[in-house]
Amino acid sequence: MALDTDTATPEPGRRQAARQAFGSRLVAALGRLIPAGWRARAPSPAAESPSLLRRRRSERRHSPLTRRILLLNIVPVALLTLGAVYLSDYEDELIDAELASLLVQGEMVAAGIGEVAVVGGEATVNRLDADAARQLLTRLVRPTGVRARLFSETGDLLGDSDFLSEVGRIHSVPLPPPEAPAVSEIPVADKVSDWIARQLSRADRFPDYVERATPSVRDYPEAASALRGFNASAVRIAADGRLIMSAAVPVQRYKQVLGALILTRDNRAIAASLRQIRYDMMTIAAAALGITVLLSLYLAGTITQPIVRLARAADEVRLARENRPEIPDLGKRGDEIGDLNDALRSMTNALWQRINTIESFAADVAHELKNPLTSLRSAIEMAARPDLDAERRDRLMAIVMDDINRLNRLISDISDASRLDAELMRGEVKAVDLHGLLADMVGHYAASTARKAGVEIDFRVAANPPFAAHGHDGRYGQVFRNVIDNALSFGPPNSRIVVELSREPRGGPFVVTIDDEGPGIPEENLESIFERFYSERPIEHFGQHSGLGLSICRQIMETYGGSIAASNRRAPDGRILGARFTIRIPAANTRK
Repeated sequence: MALDTDTATPEPGRRQAARQAFGSRLVAALGRLIPAGWRARAPSPAAESPSLLRRRRSERRHSPLTRRILLLNIVPVALLTLGAVYLSDYEDELIDAELASLLVQGEMVAAGIGEVAVVGGEATVNRLDADAARQLLTRLVRPTGVRARLFSETGDLLGDSDFLSEVGRIHSVPLPPPEAPAVSEIPVADKVSDWIARQLSRADRFPDYVERATPSVRDYPEAASALRGFNASAVRIAADGRLIMSAAVPVQRYKQVLGALILTRDNRAIAASLRQIRYDMMTIAAAALGITVLLSLYLAGTITQPIVRLARAADEVRLARENRPEIPDLGKRGDEIGDLNDALRSMTNALWQRINTIESFAADVAHELKNPLTSLRSAIEMAARPDLDAERRDRLMAIVMDDINRLNRLISDISDASRLDAELMRGEVKAVDLHGLLADMVGHYAASTARKAGVEIDFRVAANPPFAAHGHDGRYGQVFRNVIDNALSFGPPNSRIVVELSREPRGGPFVVTIDDEGPGIPEENLESIFERFYSERPIEHFGQHSGLGLSICRQIMETYGGSIAASNRRAPDGRILGARFTIRIPAANTRK
């Protein structure tokens, strides 16, 4: 049978527009919820002082990071809550299902009326028996709680299940028992739920329902459709806000339409179902909100508390003057905050070590500069005496020139040592040909400095190519020159210096040894010679070295991942044959 649905039912275009309107309202509400701290802030024109930092932190009653974590985790729960409140689509589905149920029920009742309450036969004109139709209508419809109205084919009302219109029949209504308890008031929760439902309802899209004293088919377009042989349905809104759903089906026999049957029902059952769903979803949302808040606070505490501790420790380190504050040890966490803690502790240790080194270096520089300045002052005061003879004045002026040259060398070495860190960091690391570097350097010394000192210098190779090392050729050349210069200063005339290049097995580092035939190094000074301003040399070389050379050598080697160490070469009988410097240099192909 054909189905003709009245335009009073929900329209898809209006549903889509309602969804878009709700989405825009939700976005605007979330925009108002976002704290102002999330908006981009202009950078401060000047750095904040420590007091301002403390004041800003003390003014915070709650952690901004905690608020953001709470907000981000509460948003899904809020969406669930809004979904529980805004159930219009589900309501539309329930209305459609109720209309379909009314149509099915109406077809069954109309079929019964068409079979029982019709006068006439297959070959004669059929018409409805009004009395029989009303009796049958009452018996079939009243137990279901649905209101039924039957219209004749001319459009007149034949019967209404809510009102007895048959002549001679009595409409009985059961009375309440004596002393029946008064009807209880509607619970507050139900009132709130109904108010929310009315606020969110899109009932204005339905036409008004008007109850007339003598209704006709003209008042119900769906009944007119039923008289034309089509099923139809409609939804209207009553004055009290209830939705009245109606379904009309034709009453016919032998395909002859004899009348129209309208079944109507309000939305109280649908409202109760929506109310129960809202209660259930609100309960779930409340439980989810509580769990979310607790878990968010726990998560925020595990993040913010360590960060606050690290920030306070960083401030203490920054503002410390004499004592050395400790960074809390959070490395056992095993997460990114633990990694940050390890990095801060390493950075703090490196900074304190650098500060101590700078302070020690400054003290050593002051001490080393004081000695030549004292000698220079004494020599000048003596040379300024008028009764001093010319020969003694010349000797004093020679001392002045030696002290000036010593100061010049000392200041140059101090300047090189102070710039070394920055130059090592900026220097380009590349593969260095150790064989070529050492061969050229030994050849230069053999032709110039070593010949003047009466010392022979040899170069030996005890490794197979390639000789590519990791580092910088200029810095490695500085290390080799310092060690060879030391060997020349301690080596006696007609002695020999041996430079040997080898390599440890299994792709290990290169090893460069520089041996001399000097007096050796005292055992207790094998490490102290690498300290700054340490200098223990023959009397003829006094004042010609600053004591920074070997310290610079160790600093260079440690920067590139190598090492330098000193030892003594001994004869089988324990006699010292000379000093040996061992330099280990990482190979280029062993580093990633």
